[in-house]
Amino acid sequence: MARRRSLRPEEEEIWHAVARTVKPMHVLTPSFPPPEPHVLKTETTAPLVPAQPRLALFRLGEKSRVKPKHDLAPTVAQGLAAAPLQMDAKTHGKMTRGKLAPEARIDLHGLTLSEAHPELIRFILNAQSAGLRLVLVITGKGKRRDDDGPIPQRMGALRHQVPQWLRMSPLGPAVLQVTEAHLRHGGSGAYYVYLRRR
Repeated sequence: MARRRSLRPEEEEIWHAVARTVKPMHVLTPSFPPPEPHVLKTETTAPLVPAQPRLALFRLGEKSRVKPKHDLAPTVAQGLAAAPLQMDAKTHGKMTRGKLAPEARIDLHGLTLSEAHPELIRFILNAQSAGLRLVLVITGKGKRRDDDGPIPQRMGALRHQVPQWLRMSPLGPAVLQVTEAHLRHGGSGAYYVYLRRR
């Protein structure tokens, strides 16, 4: 049995032209109207408007006109710099330039988070009760590890966690200002903590 193939558009036009000239032998009422050849019917009489392109026109090799905006979390230094100034501006300027010497220091370098947190609480509360104003908290910069996963890992767990601990209770009421230390006192691996008066 031969397979039927569909007619090409030019063959279909010829077929309809021939079919119009033929007279039927038996007059039958058709149950459906014959299809009109390639005419699109629109229900509305409004003119068709071409769709707007979703992308702006461009040429291959052309630079992008729109700069991509990356929503990255700020670094610790940027977050601390953006914090409002709670202390005297002149004293803060001296402190950030490394002109004020810290009255006490604690080195959390090499401790785990669970070991460092109680040590930091004890140190800050004891320093405030002794009447000290400026202390230095050394966290270290952290070690670079192999980063094989799809999500990048931050370097230096203590360096990122200590500023948060200093804002939370029980240390939050004791701390007036936290800033990254000057290079002579440890740079990005240490923090100046300016304490409130008791």
